[in-house]
This record gives sequence, structure tokens and C-alpha cells, in this order.
Amino acid sequence: MSDATTATAYLRQLTALTDRLTARLEMETDAFASRRAADVAAGLAETQELANQYRKESGHLKANKAILMAAPASERMALVRATEAFEAVLAIHARTVEAARTISEGLVRTIAQEVAGARAMGTGYGASGQAYGGDSRAVTLNRTA
Repeated sequence: MSDATTATAYLRQLTALTDRLTARLEMETDAFASRRAADVAAGLAETQELANQYRKESGHLKANKAILMAAPASERMALVRATEAFEAVLAIHARTVEAARTISEGLVRTIAQEVAGARAMGTGYGASGQAYGGDSRAVTLNRTA
């Protein structure tokens, strides 16, 4: 097999991987938009596997530019188009995930404040006639996602 044949096969494989990852991220973005986050969670392992494979293969191509140069221009352009589509979908996906994270954290924070407020009520009065402050330490809130 010639270098051009090997390079063509490699670029086609990477283009197909990029297309699969792009489709996966589009599906996840649609699931978030449709309020079906459980669908995203169910396929998270597959997405991570595709992303790891993409990272590995694109790193290999970046380190071995001779593969890219040996492939026909049509295969290089197909990879460029697939990569541009992937980057566009990735940007939308990142914004969607960030919005979902912000909403989730806001809900958790609001629930924690409500629970803490409910626990503080009715704690009684001290000898000085002032109400006890209540104890909200049982509610913890991790500020990192």
C-alpha cells in the first residue's frame, strides 16, 4: 500500500470519527433542549469514548503531518469541513451544558436555602429573650460542579 493510500484511509477514518462525535454532541444538545438530561447521562460513556479517541487520533495526525501531506486534497478538505462542523456544534454544546449546570446549581442552592430557613424557624429563645440563630450546618453546598 502506498503512502497516499494509507493517508487517505487514515483521513477517512478520522473524518468518520469526527462526524460521529459531531452527531453525538448534536444529539446531546437536542436532549438538553428537550429537557431530557437523563438521555445524555445514559450515553455519557459513549461520548467520552468518542472524545478520547478523537483527541488521540487528532494528536497523532498533528504529530505526523506527513500523513496529511500524503493524502489527496479532497480528503484533506473533507476533514477540514468535518472539523469546522464539529467545532461549531462543540461551541453550541458547551453553551448548553453551561446553561444546564447553572440552572442545576441554582436549584440546589435555592433548595439548600429553603431547608436551612425552615430549620432555623422555631428554635426558641434564649435567657436574654433573643431567638436562637438556628443551625444550617446540616446542609452542605459544594460550589464546584
